[in-house]
Amino acid sequence: MPTRDEPLLLTPGPLTTSRQTKAAMVRDWGSRDTEFIALNARVRQRLVALAGGEGTHVCVPVQGSGTFAIEATVGTLLPRDGKMLVLVNGAYGQRIARICEIMGRACATIETPEDVPNDPAALDSALAADGGVTHVAVIHCETTSGMLNPLAEVATVTARHGRSLIIDAMSAFGAIPLDAREIPFDALVASSNKCLEGVPGMGFAIIREQALAKAAGNAHSLSLDLHHQWTAMEGNGQWRFTPPTHVIAAFDQALTEHAAEGGVAGRGARYRRNCEVLVEGMRALGFATMLPDRLQAPIIVTFHTPADPNFDFETFYDHLRARGYAIYPGKLTVADSFRIGCIGRIDEDDIRGVLAAIEEALGEMGVDNTAPAMAA
Repeated sequence: MPTRDEPLLLTPGPLTTSRQTKAAMVRDWGSRDTEFIALNARVRQRLVALAGGEGTHVCVPVQGSGTFAIEATVGTLLPRDGKMLVLVNGAYGQRIARICEIMGRACATIETPEDVPNDPAALDSALAADGGVTHVAVIHCETTSGMLNPLAEVATVTARHGRSLIIDAMSAFGAIPLDAREIPFDALVASSNKCLEGVPGMGFAIIREQALAKAAGNAHSLSLDLHHQWTAMEGNGQWRFTPPTHVIAAFDQALTEHAAEGGVAGRGARYRRNCEVLVEGMRALGFATMLPDRLQAPIIVTFHTPADPNFDFETFYDHLRARGYAIYPGKLTVADSFRIGCIGRIDEDDIRGVLAAIEEALGEMGVDNTAPAMAA
């Protein structure tokens, strides 16, 4: 049972992890020891295989959160005279555009509302009209809303125009199929602490080796230069700067558990069931989802905030937290909302537990109507 001291994290990350993954961090590693170098190589190989990139792509890890890895990938692959076109329908697309702006790299955006998927037809028109665009960036699962964007269509359009595709797969990789043999991309970026259920502290990029080999000298940063990181690791197996050794050891264990669960198919099936139970239960309590089911990824679900004057998110959060459940505030600009995650080491019984806690919290708050303002 969850407790206040160790709650279930129903968030987009960090997430609840297994005891075995936590236990993998209890020993110390020398970063230049043969045993650690072999562990690091094994993690890199596993990630390339998971992406279907064997023979074409390489894995380059980097210290820090997923955003560190996104910035490193953009800064390494986008030439200083290149131009990025970012598909935006939430905070994470906006973040890539902001990264380009801070780097001083040319950038354009195609924006759709937060509850509307990316538009492949608009991308097709934009690439036909602007030959200066060298790279396209897309968010696979935009966790601002929980939206699953049309990645296959975006990749097809980008490839047809001969441009390079960078995929922010942070909140989808490991649970939603993404295979380099079927989806053409030059880079896929994710992190250790999302659907692969490791702990925070490491991001990674799965990069087409031919594209990475041409990227020498592009980077704006010493520590975020993935070309240099790659060549160093290929040379001696070591990180250029102090690696997050405990995080990598935990990640190796998490990848073993991912494979034992049935890989992407098995992990995705559990998450989909979590999502189904959550949505069904919340709708039974009167809550409205932000997205229709056809657009909802089984990662995190956004719910409209009830219009009932007795509902206050902070109070609601505290009630759930006292019962051992941590949820997340909304990130939308179009509507007041909150989010509940479906990922991490949780199952449908855990989801039923949080639903019971939500019903109790509503009763204690005196909330009689959970409909949003537009439907109240």
